[in-house]
Amino acid sequence: MEETVGQEMLRPAPGRESPDASSSQAKGGGDLLDRVFGRADITVLRHEVIQRLAPGLLGDRLDGFVLAVNEVITNVVLHAGGSGRLRLTRTATAVWCTVTDSGPGIPEEYQRPPTVPEAFEDGGRGIWLAYQLCDEVTMATGPIGTTIGLRMDIPGRITASGLLDGVSAAG
Repeated sequence: MEETVGQEMLRPAPGRESPDASSSQAKGGGDLLDRVFGRADITVLRHEVIQRLAPGLLGDRLDGFVLAVNEVITNVVLHAGGSGRLRLTRTATAVWCTVTDSGPGIPEEYQRPPTVPEAFEDGGRGIWLAYQLCDEVTMATGPIGTTIGLRMDIPGRITASGLLDGVSAAG
C-alpha cells in the first residue's frame, strides 16, 4: 500500500523480521507504530515512540534509542525530500525502528559505518550516533529512496545470537 504526502509517493517500509518474529504476537510483539511524517512532526513523533514503548522495556537505553530515531528522521526531513515513514515494531527480544524515505539515496561515501566526526565538522553525527547507540543499524539505499533500520535488544532477553545482555548465555 502506498501513501501520498503532498505530491510525493512513499513506498511502504519493507518488513524486517528476526528469527523470533513469527512468535512475536503471542509474546506481546508486533507493530507498535506506523506513521508518515514531515518536518512539523519530528517532536510529536519522538514522543509517540517513547509512549509506544512499554515503561521500562529498554531500561536505561531508551533515551539512546529515541536519540538515534530522532537523528534518522531529522536526516529524512533535511536531506531526503522532507517526509518519510516510520515503523516501530517489537519482537520477543528486540525493538526495531524502520525509517523509509523517497529521497535520492545516500551518497556512497556515507554508506559505510562512519568514523568519529571531527569536533568542528558540520553534520555527520546522526548516523554515527545511531551506530554507537543501537545494537544494529541497517541501510538499504538507492535512487528511489532509503530505508534505515535501528535495532535495540530488550535487556534481560536472550537474543538470536545466544547473548544475554551482550554476554554469552551458555554457562
